Amino acid sequence: MESFRLSRWGRWGLVLGAGLLMIALFWLLFRGEEGADSVRPKVGFIIIGDVTRPGYNSAHYNGMKAACEKLGADLLLKSEVAENSGQCRKAVQELAAAGANMIFLASYAYPAEVQDLTADYPDIAFATVSAEVHTRNMTAYFPRLYQARYLSGALAAMRSKTGILGYVGAMQNSEVCRGINAFTLGARRVNPKARVLVVWTDSWQDADRATTGADLLLRAGADVLTYHQNEANVADVAEAHGIDFIGYNTPLEGYSEHNLTSVVARWEAYYTSILYRYLRGELNHTRNYWIGIDQGAVGLSGYSKEISADMVVRLDSMLQELINNRLIFSGVLRDNTGQLRCGEGEAISDDALLERMNWLVEGVEVLGR
Repeated sequence: MESFRLSRWGRWGLVLGAGLLMIALFWLLFRGEEGADSVRPKVGFIIIGDVTRPGYNSAHYNGMKAACEKLGADLLLKSEVAENSGQCRKAVQELAAAGANMIFLASYAYPAEVQDLTADYPDIAFATVSAEVHTRNMTAYFPRLYQARYLSGALAAMRSKTGILGYVGAMQNSEVCRGINAFTLGARRVNPKARVLVVWTDSWQDADRATTGADLLLRAGADVLTYHQNEANVADVAEAHGIDFIGYNTPLEGYSEHNLTSVVARWEAYYTSILYRYLRGELNHTRNYWIGIDQGAVGLSGYSKEISADMVVRLDSMLQELINNRLIFSGVLRDNTGQLRCGEGEAISDDALLERMNWLVEGVEVLGR
């Protein structure tokens, strides 16, 4: 695979990189004013899985680690913290006792688990990947990954011979539904009759459920697979069957040309931006913090050699539309029950996308769990 074959993605990466260099220089100057002996900030980071395994956990951790190193902060890690188990509350308490000035809650259910606990630590800034829970000192952060999902849906429809695409989703919440809907809208822009079949695993990382779901989608006729899971089990199933697939979280290595691309975020750039805002005392002044494809924060990792030049040109054109602020969730949109969700001349607000997208767009069919 060619790395970051989307040329404009590379250009925006240079722009973002230059901006981050300025941030780093500014921070060094800012820190210098306080004196060389000033105490280094401590950043707590709580995440659901093993940060040494390729996928969601390693992508986030490596990005955060690099951001802390760049801005002179100490990273305090709590990994393999199961959701809805009480472990997150304990991790917060331990990080607070260790002197954490800021704590990142890097899995969906964490903020609901510790919502009341944040009030006990008013001087700690909390940041979370879930936009459905807020407190005075907790800000939601997430890149606009749905923009890259939109492009990946278009690519999937270009490659599909049956018009049936398969999607293994974790659970029906705003984050996952937003991605499925954007993927479907991208696919239907290429093929208005495209169908997106969805199987829920009710888990971010369950290899058996993800594998079973992928098998079910293949039996139902899907000839391109993708997923919203922390690890690449769905890609393994597709590869074994000689089926095209689109990855998530990180560029996938060691696969055949059926590995079309991956939907990725540049977490180092993203976490550097958030940490800088914290160090300047600005983080919790914002309810939801989103940056997207126009700032080089999300995109497709690169393309398989099987992707034709014509497909690349079309995807480049769609990318440029997004950079120029084309709204994906705008105009007449109906859900898969026929209910009107967005009207002519309207657009779905960021708050609704982040917090209330608990529905699936027309063209999505959910298979049995």
